[in-house]
Amino acid sequence: MQQAVFKQYSGSAGCARRLPRMAWAEGSVLVLIRHAERCDRSSNVCLNDPTGITVAGSQAAGGVGEGLQRLGLANTALLSSTELRTRQTAQLICDKPLATQQWLNDCDGHFADVALSHKQPGQNLALVTHSGCIDQLERQLHVPGGQRSSAYASALFVAVDGHGKPHILGQTNAEQWPRLIAKRGS
Repeated sequence: MQQAVFKQYSGSAGCARRLPRMAWAEGSVLVLIRHAERCDRSSNVCLNDPTGITVAGSQAAGGVGEGLQRLGLANTALLSSTELRTRQTAQLICDKPLATQQWLNDCDGHFADVALSHKQPGQNLALVTHSGCIDQLERQLHVPGGQRSSAYASALFVAVDGHGKPHILGQTNAEQWPRLIAKRGS
């Protein structure tokens, strides 16, 4: 994984020295993936159910899946919230339905602690969730309001050290995944 595809946060430069690829290989990454484009908030064609994602969103989710496959998923637990839009996104990422967890819908002030409690040492954890949940984790990690964002099918990469302390590595949006894949493939 190349640093260049990540949006960097102020105050994270010291943590960013450690390549995300190394952290991924060590199984020390928590990645939060926002579901793909919602059908009920877009004029784009729906994939099928109007409470799910759009056709364009399904293509973006497929790109996220290809990117994660390139990183390697053998040492990664994957979970999705129970909402249709996250389940569709997760299935397109992994080419199969994922286990769902109700707590991934609960985007409150405790979300970051709950997410980190599910992260096992030596195993990456990928969560397909919602913008509000990603925002809560960024808030707990003191990301300033003007820097917090999570576009459809974006991924926030967080390294979790041996003491359970999280450090943001960066964020990749849907449009950056093809560049990530191309750089890893060359």
